Amino acid sequence: MPSSSAIPVAFDDHGVCSACRTSKEKEAIDWDRRLKKFQRILEQYRSKDGSNYDCIIPVSGGKDSFFQVHQVKNEMGFNPLLVTYNSNNYTPTGLKNLQRMRDVFGCDHVFFTTSVHTLQKLNRISVQIMGDTQWHYQSGIFTYPFQVAVQMNIPLLIWGEHGHMDIGGMHSYNDFVEFTYRYRHEHILRGFEWTDFMAKAAEYGETLERREMIPFVYPSDEEIDRVGVRGIYMANFVKWEANEHGPLMMEKYGWLENEEPFERTYRRMSNLDDFYENGIHDYLKFIKFGYGRATDHACKDIRAGKMTREEGIKIIQQMDHVKSKDVYQWLDFVGWTEEQFDHLADTYRDPRVWWIRDGQWHKMDITGEPTAYGKVHLTPEEQQKYVRA
Repeated sequence: MPSSSAIPVAFDDHGVCSACRTSKEKEAIDWDRRLKKFQRILEQYRSKDGSNYDCIIPVSGGKDSFFQVHQVKNEMGFNPLLVTYNSNNYTPTGLKNLQRMRDVFGCDHVFFTTSVHTLQKLNRISVQIMGDTQWHYQSGIFTYPFQVAVQMNIPLLIWGEHGHMDIGGMHSYNDFVEFTYRYRHEHILRGFEWTDFMAKAAEYGETLERREMIPFVYPSDEEIDRVGVRGIYMANFVKWEANEHGPLMMEKYGWLENEEPFERTYRRMSNLDDFYENGIHDYLKFIKFGYGRATDHACKDIRAGKMTREEGIKIIQQMDHVKSKDVYQWLDFVGWTEEQFDHLADTYRDPRVWWIRDGQWHKMDITGEPTAYGKVHLTPEEQQKYVRA
């Protein structure tokens, strides 16, 4: 795990990162006691006369979504409403799993898709504002289910793991951290709201109308307070191990891992709801911070005892830097050239990580060796901050 991380990570005096420290806590937790606490919370929100749903579970159709619904519906006997924000980027296998979820669990399911024309504009603006294609996806996931909660008077939302806690150790399992608007705004959306996109659209040659941004407008404080909306994370109450969720959901419900291997990670059971997640989105992370999805997955699997550090290093060296073919699919989707994209991407490189030598980008690889990683696409003036003695 590098110190130039896309998420908050701290290192102690022994060089051990906060993610490893937090992950270690799981071994000392009484998970039976935690499950009973989870049951008590859900009981507080159960619809006593069956006139409403007991809770909302935001789902993508992935292995973790299956596990959440399995636990809440089939193991604990509650009646959730499933809510999906469709990124418009499902893999064929991901769509099969989503359909299977509806069939095997017998839950009501709200599936929302934004206009493709709006998504094209948001993709283009997002890369120019923040060096990422995924603002609309993260905003949709962490906005639309709350809109449904307010509209249908369903107070409780159940998420799986807290992303920054799971990957970076942002909180302790003993904090029982819950969802906050501040976490959504500052970390998930990195400080950009729909209003910023409206304000910046003309600057980037785009036209956005207010009506196009409806799915990304978070409910007001008054609406949230009226319903008493609360978001909790199942991983605080049920031991969360993605490597176990996949095989268990395959066995019980016929969940499928991706038929084709991904180019930027070895895992075939993650991010099937958005083929850009493991691709261009993660490639831009490598461009900015010098590491990618293979590093994220290897770190998790090393902590879980599924892989040695040496095995992880080999995978990272092979996969972290790959420019995957979905980059070209995305360029067709938004109508850009590869040269246009490469230049913009290079402007986001962190000079603490990257430097230029002989017209090539260099950084330290995972073993600490200076390594070249491709052609520079900046003007001579733009290259100045990357020149090292």
